[in-house]
Amino acid sequence: MSELLRVESLSAGYGEARVIQGLTFALEDGRSLALLGRNGVGKTTLIDTLIGVTTRFGGRILLAGEDIASLPPHARARRGVGWTPQERNIFRSLTVEENLTAVALPGDWTPKRVYGLFPRLEERRTNMGRQLSGGEQQMLAIGRALVLNPRLLLLDEPTEGLAPIIVDELLAALRELARAGLSMIIVEQKPKKILPFTDHAIVLDRGATAHDAPSAELLADPSALDAHLTATKKAPR
Repeated sequence: MSELLRVESLSAGYGEARVIQGLTFALEDGRSLALLGRNGVGKTTLIDTLIGVTTRFGGRILLAGEDIASLPPHARARRGVGWTPQERNIFRSLTVEENLTAVALPGDWTPKRVYGLFPRLEERRTNMGRQLSGGEQQMLAIGRALVLNPRLLLLDEPTEGLAPIIVDELLAALRELARAGLSMIIVEQKPKKILPFTDHAIVLDRGATAHDAPSAELLADPSALDAHLTATKKAPR
């Protein structure tokens, strides 16, 4: 299997502040990565750096062998980097259908296929974005990213603040995406939600890799998670 993403000695942050410190990892095409860690350890900063909205102090970001670290966000998106932010960023004044068709690019992922993944969206296809629940807005945000037909999908805490029944629906959809071979990096506060269907996991602490292992290994022996996710020490944002 070929390598899709390689991050080498990456240091980045906001303004003068460095949050990510010399981070290195790789992701094979068709694989998914769980990005774990307490609040403030650099998970969102890494996602923001991959899409191109932080200050990069050093290092490389290779997508299918091309260094995209100096490209602006829109150029990275054209090369196949998809993103679902915590804020969702849907068009609230457009219908569900319009949200999907307005941004769709040619490829396997069409609005019809998104409706198959999220039947709730098809039921509400004529509803405005502002009329959707928080969970439905998250489904729409993921659907909007999918119809861009990305090579790599970045999801920043997709289940945060949602009702348990919606969380179960979203996790089922993410499992299906993983089975379909879509490369993903998923940020999540509760690792047991995503470790069962991701291939590998990285635990961040203070902007650096604290633990790197196959997801199945962490599930079988969660002592590393306990060590890095239940500690009370504070880390800078």
